[in-house]
Amino acid sequence: MPRTKKAKKIFVLDTSVLLYDSDAVKNFEKHDIAIPITVLEELDSFKKGNSVTNLHAREFIRYLDKISDANMIEKWIPLNGKTHGNIRVVSDEGSTEDASKVFGSVKNDHRILNAALRLREEQTDKKVVLVSKDINLRLKARALRLDAEDYETIRIKDIDHLYKGKTELQFDDNSPINDLYKKGHINHGKLEKSQPISNHYYILKNHSSSALGHYNANSKCVELIKPMSAYGVSPRNAEQTFALHAIMDPEIQLVTITGAAGTGKTLLALAGALEQRSKYRQIYLARPIVPLSNRDIGYLPGDVKSKIDPYMQPLWDNLSIIKNQYKENSAPYKKIDELVQTEKLSIEPLAYIRGRSLNNVIFIIDEAQNLTPHEIKTIITRAGENTKIIFTGDIFQIDTPYLDTQSNGLSYLVDRIHNNEIYAHINLEKGERSTLANLASKYL
Repeated sequence: MPRTKKAKKIFVLDTSVLLYDSDAVKNFEKHDIAIPITVLEELDSFKKGNSVTNLHAREFIRYLDKISDANMIEKWIPLNGKTHGNIRVVSDEGSTEDASKVFGSVKNDHRILNAALRLREEQTDKKVVLVSKDINLRLKARALRLDAEDYETIRIKDIDHLYKGKTELQFDDNSPINDLYKKGHINHGKLEKSQPISNHYYILKNHSSSALGHYNANSKCVELIKPMSAYGVSPRNAEQTFALHAIMDPEIQLVTITGAAGTGKTLLALAGALEQRSKYRQIYLARPIVPLSNRDIGYLPGDVKSKIDPYMQPLWDNLSIIKNQYKENSAPYKKIDELVQTEKLSIEPLAYIRGRSLNNVIFIIDEAQNLTPHEIKTIITRAGENTKIIFTGDIFQIDTPYLDTQSNGLSYLVDRIHNNEIYAHINLEKGERSTLANLASKYL
């Protein structure tokens, strides 16, 4: 029986999709792509700046310029021969139904809807689908009986089963735990039958006895993890011990640590970096600037440094916690001040770090859940020799528009790259900030 061909569709892309992924037009197989002229106008306003959205705006505009000609608003242009469909810029004028009248205001979103409505009236032989990362726009589209979808090409399908980095095993007798303590390692097959995962962590338990282990893909054994500390900071639970182990292991070049506020992600990363300072030329700490209520930092008073300092303050706070474990006249306290003064330890916005060379550095990126998959990839691909990168963040606390638990860069990284010999991940579950903070996290 011959296979029936899929009905060809026209996907109308919103600005949010192209700011999220500048290559989005290449991900719709042989279906056609329509770009409302309003989207081009919005992209033009985004093209200046250093953020990933600015980069994506510029990249898409250049791509469109490369493949287009003077008639792009009148005819369909082939994207890529037999493997892709066509692309066209469409006007928002001429549709019978007017979204601006339906919703009572003239807005760019309504002009984009009008472009899709007009296309639906013109192309009656094809299904027209609006694709947007903006849930509000999708809801408005459906109110106008327009099909609407989220852009899900870069999206985790099952966030509830995202890799956690650890397994807890209960045993009826003490022999596996005794063997691990006695030999310092144990064959993975004696613990579980499933295929081992590189740099996976284990909690072995038998009533009151317990041990912590780490699967080493090189030795093909689960190795004992002994108590450790870094620059005066000691882990308070098993997961924190795993996180510090991953940070301190020279064979692991990429680390991700997830967990809610107060679980110790940033503090452990910073303490581990300070402990290893002699192995690297420089320590970079960075975080993306996500202004409150999505307002640009330009509204803040003062010069550039004054504007960005509030966003970097959490990193300075963690540094102060480590410093204040020591007396002011002690060598460890003075060493931190010296590292800051000589810029061997640098705390800056991520946008300021992005263009620098990442050779012989340990690079900590805080609040990484506010990065797109493209930005995560851009950072990692800049890594040179003897560079270690640590991403920390809470995938359930996202402050960036059009990102969520399933589409942010940190979730994407954990999902795609686990089970690699130079990568380790751990999810921190227990809050250690204070009893009061734990109470709020649990019940509020």
